[in-house]
Amino acid sequence: MHRRVLLAALAVGLMCALLILPSACNGADAEALVKEAREAAANQDYDRAIQLASDAIQANPKFAVAFRLRGSIFATQRKHKEALADFTRLVELEPQNADHYDRRGSALFCLGMVQESIADFDRAIELDRRLEKQHWKRGIAYYYAGEFEKGQKQFEAYQTVDDNDVENAVWRYLCMCGTAGRQRAAAEILKIKNDTRVPMMQVYDLYRGAARPDDVLAAVKRDDPGEDELHQRLFYAHLYLGLYYDASGEKRKALEEMEKADKLVIGHYMWDVAHVHAERLRKDAQGDAKDKPNE
Repeated sequence: MHRRVLLAALAVGLMCALLILPSACNGADAEALVKEAREAAANQDYDRAIQLASDAIQANPKFAVAFRLRGSIFATQRKHKEALADFTRLVELEPQNADHYDRRGSALFCLGMVQESIADFDRAIELDRRLEKQHWKRGIAYYYAGEFEKGQKQFEAYQTVDDNDVENAVWRYLCMCGTAGRQRAAAEILKIKNDTRVPMMQVYDLYRGAARPDDVLAAVKRDDPGEDELHQRLFYAHLYLGLYYDASGEKRKALEEMEKADKLVIGHYMWDVAHVHAERLRKDAQGDAKDKPNE
């Protein structure tokens, strides 16, 4: 009798163990796969990293870390639709995590979904007020949404975080152009002492009315920069020349400069900004061409 009871208890215990074991193993497997995926990503083996992260998700469909890693790799590769899907899943899994909304907001902006990106940036800031002053991405999104006063205030807030960033001064200028005009925007441009990145101080002088576009381009090749440095300098020169011409109403020149920036791919969010702007200018140019009567 006792033996039968003991055997029955052992059988029940074994069945319970078998039911629990796969879940525990899957969790452990998922963590190991994510660790491998991170190592592959660090070695820039992105295809393998994505596959490993996908395997981790298959092992544990609620493993937020795996979605975050895979989404981040997709974003690095500028596969923004795939990144958006993963960051959306992150928001569903952990709806109180500000970083998830911030990442999804970036993916939305890169896809040209500006209003949606602002909503996510706003939610991230609601969840973590420390992000508010430093959120220059939201300021840029405000500019493209035509919410110039909000953009201006965002860049003025960022000035308290970093008061030596020419890009911040330029974007505040661009927002002011939408509300107060170029003359006042130039006169009241934020004060910058010395942004050491070339050719940012020449860009600053251009926007405040103390330099010409040729001065920006001349600075790019100063001191014989190496190939990578030259690439970076050219990107930023063409980006901010394009924005300058656009604010001046010189759409043709703006498109020429922005397309140059678009082709000079760099591993930074500002390239995505250049791409979004170039797409808008191209669309505007196509619309203008259609509106012209046949000659």
